[in-house]
Amino acid sequence: MSSIGIVGAGAIGAYFGAKLARAGADVRFLMRSDLAAVRERGLRIEEPAGAFTLSPVAAFGTTAEMGACDLVIIALKATANGALGELLPPLLHERTTLLPLQNGLGPDEAIAAQFGPRRVVGGLCYAGINRTAPGVIVCASYGTTTLGEFSGAATERTRAIAAWFERADLKPSVVDDLAEARWRKLVWNVPFNGLAVVADGGITTDLILADPDLVARARRLMEEVVAVAAALGHAIPTSYIDRQFVTTARIGAYAPSSLVDYRAGRAIEIEAIWGEPLRRARAAGVATPELAQLYEELKQCAG
Repeated sequence: MSSIGIVGAGAIGAYFGAKLARAGADVRFLMRSDLAAVRERGLRIEEPAGAFTLSPVAAFGTTAEMGACDLVIIALKATANGALGELLPPLLHERTTLLPLQNGLGPDEAIAAQFGPRRVVGGLCYAGINRTAPGVIVCASYGTTTLGEFSGAATERTRAIAAWFERADLKPSVVDDLAEARWRKLVWNVPFNGLAVVADGGITTDLILADPDLVARARRLMEEVVAVAAALGHAIPTSYIDRQFVTTARIGAYAPSSLVDYRAGRAIEIEAIWGEPLRRARAAGVATPELAQLYEELKQCAG
């Protein structure tokens, strides 16, 4: 894997790309609003282990300028995936791997349908990362990155990507069941991304944890997600629910990505994180009243 393209160089994409570039990879960033700032000052990464600036940065305004890459990390929000038909073709050669680092359910399938399932390796990032200024990325906490093949068990390709992520200190783990990994992440994303938007006009995770009613609602939402996953063949233990509250308390006053988008007036990933899990729950015959209510509240917020 000699070249890596980053499509969606916001908080997650810029963070991953900068860490991989610092580890020695040839990383090319598709930049839009931050292009001039990054070309002038580089990418500033601030994290608990310290801070560094990547400079110069191979930042481009179009994918046509970037050229074909061996690996393309797609860190756009799922709401922007409609643009991939135009963005990705200049980055592809015969063996290019596509790695969506996206939330929710459905993006992997949509990308595989458009570009071929053999190209797709799915990824999940467990981290508190925000863009605080043009070219400035702050990581409040970092857990792990999960990698899995879209079509089946892990392969040598998956492990080769994980090796690069290991060099970049992105703490990868490789799984044989990507679908189960996505349901596990929904255990956190459904309640905390959702309640952060609909509660009291938008609040951070510490305020959710400080409200007993919201904590109880978050737990009910988690239990519903776990029940749907179980019905679809993915067993997630109850202890996993308990762990989400412990790890969330450690990151303090964190604004989940959906809250950041809501405050900025951008589209929220409603269908990928809440709509699609709800539809799959109904297809499986699993009652999810809390999820259904939250989905409706979020649609009202999106207006």
